[in-house]
Amino acid sequence: MTAPGRYIWVALGAASIAFHLGLIFSGLVPNLLSRPLHMALALPWVFLFSAQGSWQRLTGLIFAAAGIAATGYIALNESALSDQYGYLSSNFQIIVGLTLVTVTLEMARRAIGWPLPLVALLALLYGFLGQHLPGEFGHPGIPLQSLLGTLTIAEGGLWGKLTGVSVSIVAIFVIIGAVLNAGEAGQGFMNLATKAAGRLKGGAAKVSTLSSALFGSISGSASANVASTGAITLPAMTRLGYPKAFAGAVEAVASSGGQIMPPLMGAGAFVMVELTGIPYTGIMGAALLPAILYFVTVWVGINAFAKRHDLKGLPADQQPATKDVLITSAFFAIPFFVLLERMFVGGMTPQYAAAIAILVAFLLLFLNGKLNFNFKRTLGRLENVCLNAGKQISMIASIILCASLIIGILGATGLGIKITSLILSGSGEMLWPALLLTAGACLILGMEVPTTAAYVICISVAGPALQKLGLAPLQAHLFVFWFALLSTITPPVCGAVFIAAGMVGENWLKVSLYAMALGLGLYIIPLAMIANPSLIDLVNHPLLALAAALKIAVSLSAISYGVISPLKPLYRVALTLGGFLGIFLFPL
Repeated sequence: MTAPGRYIWVALGAASIAFHLGLIFSGLVPNLLSRPLHMALALPWVFLFSAQGSWQRLTGLIFAAAGIAATGYIALNESALSDQYGYLSSNFQIIVGLTLVTVTLEMARRAIGWPLPLVALLALLYGFLGQHLPGEFGHPGIPLQSLLGTLTIAEGGLWGKLTGVSVSIVAIFVIIGAVLNAGEAGQGFMNLATKAAGRLKGGAAKVSTLSSALFGSISGSASANVASTGAITLPAMTRLGYPKAFAGAVEAVASSGGQIMPPLMGAGAFVMVELTGIPYTGIMGAALLPAILYFVTVWVGINAFAKRHDLKGLPADQQPATKDVLITSAFFAIPFFVLLERMFVGGMTPQYAAAIAILVAFLLLFLNGKLNFNFKRTLGRLENVCLNAGKQISMIASIILCASLIIGILGATGLGIKITSLILSGSGEMLWPALLLTAGACLILGMEVPTTAAYVICISVAGPALQKLGLAPLQAHLFVFWFALLSTITPPVCGAVFIAAGMVGENWLKVSLYAMALGLGLYIIPLAMIANPSLIDLVNHPLLALAAALKIAVSLSAISYGVISPLKPLYRVALTLGGFLGIFLFPL
């Protein structure tokens, strides 16, 4: 990238940061103004920044220009459009609506590939042509002006609640992640993890687990987590003689836990806030113990594997000095403390608290691990913040906007209610069969689309059925979200495994098999949440929640040892069965 080109993108990234932060302090901004502008700011990153070759750049320019013109029309006419109640009143407005839908589909395709836009396209075809389907899955038919208008000029489709979450909350936490990653916070994670676990048996794998848990809490992306922490931990593990498949599996599994690890978690957590109406602090409190259990299971799995192989710890000369650990850890500990203190003590909303934490993290960019100031280094860090924030915000916007089309069709046509009825009848109106059907749907969909989109689609159709069968809303949402995460380590589509396998030069299927054994918690803990509701009730009943967590931790450890350790087969079977009984008997 040439210097002038880089400056343009840095300026656009800075404009995106200023826009999203400005919304926090600007009072009530109409949704038909803020949400289309959010999409407009994302379009150049998807269509032009990532374009390769003259054809992609040319078509990207056309799509970006058309999208910016269409979103600009919505933003400039938001007052008049809000009085049309989702009905397109002219041929020009129909063209604007079709342009927005087409650009959204292509935006998602370029950002994350074909699967999600194909699902959205099928949903759109159902919306426009579903009246021709025989039987109960047909619908009476909706006029083009009404259906397209609901999706593009009303607060139902593209500009609905999901996009509102992307604008007002997710973008803010993406910015704080970009600021932390540009400074010393990443090195602080690595130093703290290395100091805490590096000397232990299997220490390099445990460093990977701890660092990925810490880093993942601000990145919210398994793939980004593997690529960043894996660049350090994977060579360390292979240097010490760890089997390559095991090393890749440790990194993939540990990195997958980032989206469920408070305090920041992934975009799905903020969507959950909007869909459930539960404050973000409540979501954090519910997610904390299951997330810790997940990483405990990985840790126990490493111990069990260490009994098969001589997995050495890191030598003393590769471990950081205590002084370096304390200093570099402060670069993430201080912003985290400010964020949590402002939310829990100051009573601020997550986005207000995050804005203050961003300011603190921004000031820390001026220093390095030796507490030295360098203007050129700081300037480079600020450029990276702008570029990374712009790219990440656009990526999430692409996913959310495309998923919003699907949710809009489900609501407008009543398809969501019909699928809910199908789940209820298919399960005989019994909870556990309905859970298994839902888990299967999440697993299939999660293999094809990003976690957040898979979660949103599945909870929209399965959530009402699960709640009708007696699950609390938060239980249903966390269950679906956890199973949507499975795509990161489960064949045939497992992004985190693909990246880790490529980095260590090992067959991806072999890495995936190890990952599924190590990541048992990802499969079992959502079931344990249903069998032991107290596990996610830390805020209201802390002692009961901790007792449930302890019981489940012991049970998961038994299962992990039964699956991985080199014990005699009879002992392994007994441990595994005992672990499952411990989870599902004597519920708490």
